[in-house]
Amino acid sequence: MKVERIDHICFAVRDLRQAVRVYQETLGIRPDLYYESGVEKIKVARYLLGETALELMESTSPEGEVAKFIRKRGEGFYLISYKVDDVERGLKELEKKGKRLIDREPRQMTGIRYAFLEPPQRMLGSLIEITDGEFDPNADEIVEE
Repeated sequence: MKVERIDHICFAVRDLRQAVRVYQETLGIRPDLYYESGVEKIKVARYLLGETALELMESTSPEGEVAKFIRKRGEGFYLISYKVDDVERGLKELEKKGKRLIDREPRQMTGIRYAFLEPPQRMLGSLIEITDGEFDPNADEIVEE
């Protein structure tokens, strides 16, 4: 697996509209797009900042992973996503190295394939995602805000 770059960084927020307002007032930036995922139970404001995107994520369900994270740790840094050359090959390599995986097969959304690793303490307890493909701004998950 070849890590090509940081694809995006996500922050878990309780109130997406309020978080977007704070980012606009503070940094003068507006989201480039919004998307929702019923499967992941999230709604997201995505900022395209050079090669790396920033995502603010609000849970759409008390049972969603973002909601669980906020209950346990509060709002803040949620995950870092690395763009790799091949997610499936990456998962196989990581499994051979004995790394704990959340996903054995890639998930798919917004034109990309992605998978999560268990957050190991040696990686500072951060949730790690690997992804390949290109984000599709015309995907079904994209919504107007």
